[in-house]
Amino acid sequence: MNKLLEIKNLSKKYHTKDGEIIAIKNINIDVLEEEFISLVGSSGCGKSTLLNIIAGLDKQSEGEIIFHKKKPKIGYMFQSDCLFPWLTIYENAILGLKIQKEDTLENKEYVIKLLKKYNLYEFKDKYPNCLSGGMKQRIALIRTLALKPDILLLDEPFNALDYQSRLAISNDVYDIIKKEKQTVIMVTHDISESVSMSSKVYVLSKRPCTVKKEYIINLSEKKDPINNRKDKKFMEYYDQIWKDLDINV
Repeated sequence: MNKLLEIKNLSKKYHTKDGEIIAIKNINIDVLEEEFISLVGSSGCGKSTLLNIIAGLDKQSEGEIIFHKKKPKIGYMFQSDCLFPWLTIYENAILGLKIQKEDTLENKEYVIKLLKKYNLYEFKDKYPNCLSGGMKQRIALIRTLALKPDILLLDEPFNALDYQSRLAISNDVYDIIKKEKQTVIMVTHDISESVSMSSKVYVLSKRPCTVKKEYIINLSEKKDPINNRKDKKFMEYYDQIWKDLDINV
């Protein structure tokens, strides 16, 4: 696989009235095409800040973000589905295209294709309040995929769901991501989620956020997030990552 993104010696500092705060320090990460990477760390460690810098929503203080593609498109899926209740499912799904002024006939047909492919087409003229939490997350993902991003950023995408829904929707989202051959960077504090979905996991320290360890996830037979949790190697990775995390308050 080709290298799509390099994060080199990345640091982020904030200046406050009480002095300088170092949020991120000397992060180095390589991202390959169609790779699923998870960044695992405790709450407040700087995971979302790193994602915002990659997306161009924030600026690093030091270091480089190097894309190995001219004018790469970044898709960003947040914790909340962010669907507008007064818009239909279809209108929500093409909203990103409209904002980017890319709502061409071809792109709108692509959205229809995605809705049909993932069993949401029959709901296209309904409103978000008619959908389950999981269906809303799938619509949010389709809205992001409509822009045909080169890299998809996921910020705790299942955090608002209960445990059972979280498992089911992680399966759905994983299936869509693999079928659409997406390159993904996901931030999460959930170790099980990271091991069951990812090809690579970076364990991040508490602030200032640094990479403590990198894990290449090689399960015996990679299937889907639910079945991957049954793999013999799953608990080995889980235990190793748990030990590496800063869990002391």
